[in-house]
Amino acid sequence: MSTSEGKDSLYAHPRESIDSFVFDERVAAVFSDMISRSVPGYASIIGMIGLLAEQHASPGSRLYDLGCSLGAATVSMGKAIGERNCRLVAVDNAEAMLDRARQQFRKHGLQRVESLCADIREVDIHDASVVVLNFTLQFLPLEERLPLLEKIRAGMRADGVLILSEKIAGADAAEDALLVELHHAFKRANGYSDLEISQKRAALEEVLVPETIATHRRRLAAAGFGRVDLWFQCFNFVSFIARPRSIRQPFSRSWPGRAWKPGRKSCRNSLPGPCPSMVMATWAAGNSC
Repeated sequence: MSTSEGKDSLYAHPRESIDSFVFDERVAAVFSDMISRSVPGYASIIGMIGLLAEQHASPGSRLYDLGCSLGAATVSMGKAIGERNCRLVAVDNAEAMLDRARQQFRKHGLQRVESLCADIREVDIHDASVVVLNFTLQFLPLEERLPLLEKIRAGMRADGVLILSEKIAGADAAEDALLVELHHAFKRANGYSDLEISQKRAALEEVLVPETIATHRRRLAAAGFGRVDLWFQCFNFVSFIARPRSIRQPFSRSWPGRAWKPGRKSCRNSLPGPCPSMVMATWAAGNSC
């Protein structure tokens, strides 16, 4: 999404101590540049969210963008569904981000957007045909991710879809190291220095906790989603489309994640069973990698 915001240089100078990353006014002012230079394929994901919304938004339903940041996914969905009788709901808990999102909604003439400054875990979700979590779930504590997905599933129409985009961890140490190496190379190619990469990574260490693709699949199944497809991947950034399970598709296996303890940094090795094979399914459109 094109904006008049500045270039991200928040971590360009050495710091004696690194505070945890927060979505404050300083981040909001450069977020558009930050996300485009940090997340490979971000523009493609945003564009395809609009396409998926156009396919799945049903008349009279609600479309949720949970953790909307600057509103890029909301704008993409709003433009894609046109005059269809749907309600867009954009939620973010950072007022600085939401203020800029509202500017984008006005700029693009979106009149049917309900913008809420709220914790996504506390928002009522109902009659939803499309729910978007675009690089949002990864910022929640591990033990709070399944309850949110269960709440989303409970508020969805039977033919609705969840679009879940996440930064992931590799299935094992070697794969994880490769994905991190490739991501850092991408950031260097986009003008970030090694100092910026290192300091930003330190700021996110206790804030953004990535998980494996297998973990996401199992959690979505436990939350009540019957089919989960990986439709995008570039390095350690992916996006799934998940569809609710019907009452004819019981899920009998218990969710091991219930035993996770608060504060655990990673659950890469906490779940039993083999990991399903990773699917490389990158849609090469727009700013893909």
